[in-house]
Amino acid sequence: PNLARLGDKHFLFSDDGFVMYGVQGSSWIAMGEPVARSQDDMLELIWRYKELVDKNRGKPAFYQVSSDYLPLYLDAGFSLVKLGEEALVDLATFTIEGSERRRLRQTYAKAQRSNAVLEILPQDQIPPLLNELREVSDAWLTTRGSAEKGFSLGFWTDDYILQQPIAVVRHEGRIVAFANLWKTDDKNEFAVDLMRHRPDAPSSVMDLMFTGLMLEAKAQGYRWFNLGMAPLSGLPQHRLASRWSRVGRLFFRHADRFYNFEGLRAFKSKFKPEWRPKYLAYPGGLTLAQVLIDIVALIAESPKRMASSKQE
Repeated sequence: PNLARLGDKHFLFSDDGFVMYGVQGSSWIAMGEPVARSQDDMLELIWRYKELVDKNRGKPAFYQVSSDYLPLYLDAGFSLVKLGEEALVDLATFTIEGSERRRLRQTYAKAQRSNAVLEILPQDQIPPLLNELREVSDAWLTTRGSAEKGFSLGFWTDDYILQQPIAVVRHEGRIVAFANLWKTDDKNEFAVDLMRHRPDAPSSVMDLMFTGLMLEAKAQGYRWFNLGMAPLSGLPQHRLASRWSRVGRLFFRHADRFYNFEGLRAFKSKFKPEWRPKYLAYPGGLTLAQVLIDIVALIAESPKRMASSKQE
C-alpha cells in the first residue's frame, strides 16, 4: 500500500478497500493484491476490477501476488506464472551472533570501524537534508547509467521522500547512503524501498544499512523484515517445466549484463531469509508475452509520466 503514495497509479475503490493499477497499451496492471479487510472483500474487488477492464476492452493482470490468495485469482478465471521469490527475514530468530553469522558480523563490524554510522530520521528532520539526499540519489543513478523506474518500486520525488522516515548512513559526517522506510502499524513488517549510495561510499555500506535496520526493527518488536523480491529466482528447473520457467531460468543465469539477478539473490541470501513465491495473474492463452512487455514498459515509463503530468 505504500506504493499508493507515489501518485503514478489509478485506483478502483470499494467501501472496504481498493485496487491500484496502471495502464500500458491494452494491459491494465494491478500492483499486488487488492488492499482489503477480508478475502471476501478481496474477491469482490478482483471481480470488479476485471469488469472495469472488460468494459474498456483491456487485458487485466495482477502483478506480484502472493501464494496466500491464488485460489481467488483462479476462481476469477486468471492463469498464473511465477515471477520470482520475495525474501522475508524472521526477526524473532535474526541475530549476528554464532558461527553461521560470522561473515555478516565481520562485515558489520568492518563498516562500523570505517567511521560509518547508521541513523533513522523521523519525517520532521528530513526537509533540511533534502538537497543532500537528492545528491546521493543523482550520483547513484549516474553510476548505474539508468533512469528512475516506478510503479512496483518507489522513485525520487521530493513529496514521496518526505512522506516516510529515512535511514541514512553518514561517513565522517557526510551522508553517503539512504533508504526510505516502510513500516506497518501492527508491527508485522518493516521494509526499505529506495536504497541509494554514493559511488565513493565504503564498500560495506549496504551491509551496515540492512544489518543495522534489522537489529533496530527487531528491538522495536517487528515480526518480519522484507528484503523485496529476487526476480526470476526459484523457478522450476525440471526438463518438463513450462516454457516460461525455462526461459526465466536462462535469464536468471545469463542476463547479468542487463540486471544482476544472481547477485541480488546472493546478497539477500546472506541474511537467511524465508523465500516466498510471487506470481503474475493474467488472462491466459497467448497474452502472457504482451502483458510482460507492457509491465516492463510501465515500470520504465511511470516516473516520466509523473513528471509530464506535473508540467502540464
